[in-house]
Amino acid sequence: MATSKYSFCAFCLLLYSITEIVMLVSALSLVISMTTQGPLFDNHKAFASALTYVKTNGEKLTLNNLELPTSLVAQQSSSETNQVPFKNTVASTTQSTILRAIFKQVENSVVQIIRKLPTAATNALNPQTPNATALGSGIVYDNLGHIITNGHVVGDAKIVDVKFVDGNRYPAKLIGTDIYGDIAVLQISQNTTQQQQQLLSSLRPLVNGNSSNLEVGDQVIAIGNPFGLSDTMTTGIVSGVGRLLPGAGFSIPNAIQTDAPINPGNSGGPLLNMQGQVVGMNTAILSGTDTFSGVGFAIPSNTITKIVASIIEKGSYVHPYLGLSGATLTSDLAENLTGTPSVVKNLKGVYIDTITKNGPADKAGLNGSATDQYTKKHPGDIIIGIDGHNITKIDDFISYIDQHKSAGDNISLTVYRNGHVIDLKATLAARPSPLPFLVSRSAPPSPIPGPPTQPPSVPTPHS
Repeated sequence: MATSKYSFCAFCLLLYSITEIVMLVSALSLVISMTTQGPLFDNHKAFASALTYVKTNGEKLTLNNLELPTSLVAQQSSSETNQVPFKNTVASTTQSTILRAIFKQVENSVVQIIRKLPTAATNALNPQTPNATALGSGIVYDNLGHIITNGHVVGDAKIVDVKFVDGNRYPAKLIGTDIYGDIAVLQISQNTTQQQQQLLSSLRPLVNGNSSNLEVGDQVIAIGNPFGLSDTMTTGIVSGVGRLLPGAGFSIPNAIQTDAPINPGNSGGPLLNMQGQVVGMNTAILSGTDTFSGVGFAIPSNTITKIVASIIEKGSYVHPYLGLSGATLTSDLAENLTGTPSVVKNLKGVYIDTITKNGPADKAGLNGSATDQYTKKHPGDIIIGIDGHNITKIDDFISYIDQHKSAGDNISLTVYRNGHVIDLKATLAARPSPLPFLVSRSAPPSPIPGPPTQPPSVPTPHS
């Protein structure tokens, strides 16, 4: 989980004053315009993406402009003004109109989640110092007051505050959390006050889209409250589908990869398609640096719909469980496999490493890898098919079980063992308590960004 403090140090600086700009215009020069609220464009740079301004207390605050322009119109000479730029301008204007319409359509349905954090230590000089707060985003799910967000946004809180775009703030209680899917369901406290009844009747739930229809290259929109900056929209494309996102001891399957900028505070907010439908919930960032910029991931809407419906009805969701750990078979892992070299060389599937004792995989007769007295590792079974479907990587294996199976269902596994192919039957169980995994698991390679912490001594970055 990424750090919870503000991280502005990675942002580049671009400080300018509108009163100090000297514009030099000639017949042969390019005209470059600068505004106090926008990026700087020219023929050599796609965009300059930083703003620096001074707050009322004299402190300089530098922010990165993460809004990617949908279309960049190249600067043209006077002789070229009737050519390509005209078409680009029309396309950009049309797309901007669509984005503005979608934002206005959904902004009242995206909320800010505010969770109180206990102070690390009591200040003896000021014992009445208020608690810090953690900020995240949420989605209006229905007209009963249900709000959905990430589990890591809510944390261990039982009650949080939900703040709407109009500034109104309401308490919401936790209905349930699926720690494996990082999904939590809240409900705005219902009482008989007229204001509360008016709120419930005015709620506008967002429409869920079909995340299985997403393809790489589809344009998507992220809306949320990055760093506490409410009503923020960023855009990008679907960069990948079917990703495995490390979670609480188990991977979250079918995650959507996107280049739409998301940051701490975006967690729990919607990822929308160009029809304004929810296709995912922004959840995690994978970054190769200490900054928050990197590859974004969202939980798919089809997974959200299945889990949320169960949480509302039962307070929890039961995941199917096979009881093994493994990895995609690689040439290195296949080196010690027994069998015809040509067959082993082209073998594809899931390499089984460990088997949980008395779990479904163990009862079905699957074998994990073993290390002998000479510390030589002997490979376990290779799963090459499930229910008649070929398996080439661990992503396919986990996604199939998550999408098509439930606890108690039977599955057929095609296994390569010592040069032979055999079929085994297993009955999926309910996934056990997460406590052992949370205690022993190592840090995931894909950090899940927690909501930004709002220290009591620092004012919110928006009015």
